[in-house]
Amino acid sequence: MDAPFPLVLDAAQAAFVCGGVSISAASCRRGGLPNLARATGCRVGADRRTLNVLFASAAAAALLEDVRCSGRIAVTFSEPPTHRTVQFKGSDARILPPEPDDGALAAAYVDAFASALTQLGYSGEVIRAVLASEADELVAVSFTPSAGFSQTPGPNAGNALGAGR
Repeated sequence: MDAPFPLVLDAAQAAFVCGGVSISAASCRRGGLPNLARATGCRVGADRRTLNVLFASAAAAALLEDVRCSGRIAVTFSEPPTHRTVQFKGSDARILPPEPDDGALAAAYVDAFASALTQLGYSGEVIRAVLASEADELVAVSFTPSAGFSQTPGPNAGNALGAGR
């Protein structure tokens, strides 16, 4: 259940979601049919109350349409080497044009994520190809997290986030 007030990410959480982690987002259309898209980066608002998640518009078209219709989104951030995973949910998501430096942010994110997976034996070239997008294809989905959860496998999966988790 969503909290009645927005979450404020702490510095460690903000750094984590902006790092070389896997970013997947989901929303759903009427009838509950879900759509999923991989993101190409994340920017945290200066007040740490807003997440701005970047997507290649064509690859995320179905998700973006769901967000347009419902305003609801769930975004999961997972660190491949450790499986540390957090999820944030919001109900005020809106689609915005990218900021001027979001093309560079997306490129840096893809490099960081590919590097993390290369260390695990995956091909960085494949990862870069899967997440490739031109700067003019980017859109941002901005939302205020109203709920956050630890989704790291183990006994605390599903627990609400607290500071530093």
